[in-house]
Amino acid sequence: MGTKVVKRSTPTQAPVAVGMGLVALDIVFTADDDTPPRSYAGGTCGNVLTILSYLGWSSIPVSRLRNDKASKRLLEDLHQWGVSTKFVSQTPDGSTPVIVQRIKRSSNGVPRHSFSWRCPSCGAYLPGYKPVLAAQIEAAALSVPKGEVFFFDRVSRATLLMAAISRKRGAVVCFEPASVGDPALFKEAWAVSHVVKYSHERLSEMAELGLGHAKYGNVLLEIETIGAEGLRYRSWLPAAATKSWVSVEPFSVPDVKDTSGAGDWFTAGVLNSLARKGAAGLAKSTRIQLRTAVENGQALAAWNCRFEGARRGMYEVSRSELESAVKQILGRSAGAVVEASESSGKAHEDVAELCHSCVEQTSAVKKQGRGQP
Repeated sequence: MGTKVVKRSTPTQAPVAVGMGLVALDIVFTADDDTPPRSYAGGTCGNVLTILSYLGWSSIPVSRLRNDKASKRLLEDLHQWGVSTKFVSQTPDGSTPVIVQRIKRSSNGVPRHSFSWRCPSCGAYLPGYKPVLAAQIEAAALSVPKGEVFFFDRVSRATLLMAAISRKRGAVVCFEPASVGDPALFKEAWAVSHVVKYSHERLSEMAELGLGHAKYGNVLLEIETIGAEGLRYRSWLPAAATKSWVSVEPFSVPDVKDTSGAGDWFTAGVLNSLARKGAAGLAKSTRIQLRTAVENGQALAAWNCRFEGARRGMYEVSRSELESAVKQILGRSAGAVVEASESSGKAHEDVAELCHSCVEQTSAVKKQGRGQP
């Protein structure tokens, strides 16, 4: 069975999501060792924007890549899903992050995944993330379309500048940090955001920063994921304020193949429900709408676990089939399991061609073979 690529149609007045942060090329090795690895546009920011595009948004990443084979594959995948690459630069001083994901199964059949920044061929570090320069944002900020959402998962001076501009223009600013990094910049990022989402495991040190709502009162919705236990959230939305944390258990689905990307689907689901009309619409959200948005996000996350890779289900399932599956999950019914095709994503057996170290070594060997110095 071949890949069923499901294009989404963009409505005339589609909401706009602008994003900055980790836009990478994911190389996914599946639990089946005989299956060649496949490549997808990924990274937290890349996944969230691409999922939103699949859900009917106009998505615009602002990123600093290098003009290489990895960026070519990454951009091809973004284009396939209607994601704009107008503000993605490809320059010699840029970098196209490449992340290797391996999916394995434990002795009792439970899937586990791991991520690596090292080339599986030579062991050298693969290209990493480079932030957009502040000077570039200062020159291009007003050219970036006004959005209903600004999403970021990496903190830099340029990102904070774009976040502040987006907030003034009425966007919901959503911050999803992977680590604290520079405490001063992290506090600025927190203060400029409407929505923050983070992992309890990754940001355990965050408690030391003193991010109390009395001092950082711009945040309207705080979400903390707690692994297999689900998540908890607290809200300062005018019509949906909570007195304390609200805990929500995850949905269970049969035949879990991989949990990577579940958090990205959750984030996209919440933004799709609450942020389609920007910050003004978010501020009007009721308690029922907030709870519904959280549950929709969790259902999307659960659905994604039926596939290997962060977004593989997009290549196999139509939008209407996804919506039907989500309704079944929300009804706490297992529903029909949609099997992924063996040809999802772009297959390539030679990961080494994406590693700059391997390419340089190969080039040197070829020169020696031709007698060149």
